[in-house]
Amino acid sequence: MQALNSILPFLAVLAPLVAVPGILSASRAPNAREAWTFFAALLMLGLVGSMVPAVLAGSEYYFLLAPVIPGAPLALRVDAMGMLFALVSSSLWVVTSIYSIGYMRGLNEHAQTRFFAFFALSLFAAVGVAFSANLLTMYLFYELLSFATYPLVTHHQDADSRASGRKYLTFIVGTSIGLVLPAMILVYNLTGTLDFQAAGAIGSQASPTLLIVLLAALLFGFAKAGLMPVHSWLPAAMVAPTPVSSLLHAVAVVKVGVFCIFRVVTGVFGPETLANLGVGGFITAVAAITMTVASLIALTQDGLKRRLAFSTIGQLSYIVLGAGLLNAAGMTGGLLHIAMHAFGKITLFFCAGAIFVATGEKYISKMSGIGRRMPLTMLAFFIGSLSIIGIPPTGGFLSKWNLLTGCMDGQHWVLAGVLIFSSLLNAAYFLPIVYRAFFCPPDQCLHSGPMKEAPLLCIVPPLITAGLSVAVFFYPDIFLTLARMAVAATLGV
Repeated sequence: MQALNSILPFLAVLAPLVAVPGILSASRAPNAREAWTFFAALLMLGLVGSMVPAVLAGSEYYFLLAPVIPGAPLALRVDAMGMLFALVSSSLWVVTSIYSIGYMRGLNEHAQTRFFAFFALSLFAAVGVAFSANLLTMYLFYELLSFATYPLVTHHQDADSRASGRKYLTFIVGTSIGLVLPAMILVYNLTGTLDFQAAGAIGSQASPTLLIVLLAALLFGFAKAGLMPVHSWLPAAMVAPTPVSSLLHAVAVVKVGVFCIFRVVTGVFGPETLANLGVGGFITAVAAITMTVASLIALTQDGLKRRLAFSTIGQLSYIVLGAGLLNAAGMTGGLLHIAMHAFGKITLFFCAGAIFVATGEKYISKMSGIGRRMPLTMLAFFIGSLSIIGIPPTGGFLSKWNLLTGCMDGQHWVLAGVLIFSSLLNAAYFLPIVYRAFFCPPDQCLHSGPMKEAPLLCIVPPLITAGLSVAVFFYPDIFLTLARMAVAATLGV
């Protein structure tokens, strides 16, 4: 594999920071402020996209930031796995920026300058995680993301948002400092390196018991992945504005969590070490329990964003399940689900926000007949739901198919059953919303009258992402190729 020493990864990570001074200086000129946001988003997408051909051709980009510690410099590396995540993040930032303008202006939200500035900082940290060359660099960007998203979670600055913000930091920062940092120090002391290309070096340096403890610390320490029991910060963070929820649940925060777990499995321990230990079952058991329990809880939620939040907790576990299967199909499905879930779930959050902007409604029980008033929004919601459930022709089918194939290949029949059962629960908590929106009896409809959609900037983005959810079913080549390349590099096949 050819290694290309290039400044491109650094420029791609740095791109969102370009917008921050411009956003802050244009606080009294909204059009200029948002122009800076679009400039940075398109710049980052362009820089990330410029590296795709070389990565697909089998090359990697490398850039040394600072030789801080021998064996653990601050460095960036762009490989297939990182490119997949960065491509999703950078492309959806552009769409989310459009939506944010419609939402924030539609509700006349306060502190919009602060919102856009910290939004840019969050994407800086997320792409930094994607392109991290080692565990130390990834950990630093992970922590930066935690603090960059805190002002977004507490945007409304009321008692609820402050309480949710405290819970957010307690879980996210508490676990990373209390579990990931000690584990990282121990890994370095045992191996002398934190580089992801040294995967498996720890296998001969530690006892099986210590390896299992380290794995558990890293698995739960990256709490952004939402694994139970370190998941409750996620529904609590729903007090934030909907564009923030979209960022949290589809683009940056939670995907950073599961991406970090994938990096730990593939770049710290290595599938061979974990298979020899027989602990793949531990990872998949945690994932299976989380996806089932979260889906059952989602069924009971009347608040639309809370239902989406518990759905996200369950869907993230599909990705962790793929990592724990330790075989080609399962890991491909897990990585592919990073992208497929992103397109579907961001569509659903966009729709939830559009409904709130247009009607002020937050509760599912009060949305009967809303499809007749907001048909475009609910059509997008329907398509996003199909992708999360895993029904063709949407991208979610492809990732779940690979996950199911991975379960079959490993003869994990119970896990295959859990995967199917969880998908049926996905249908049970999403499809009735769509049915009641379009087909409720006239005497039970709470929304009637002429068509009245949210502002155009709140409608176009979910239609775009719903279209992408369908498009990636027919044209999955880039994401599927990157996922397969990442798995091949990991398994050495």
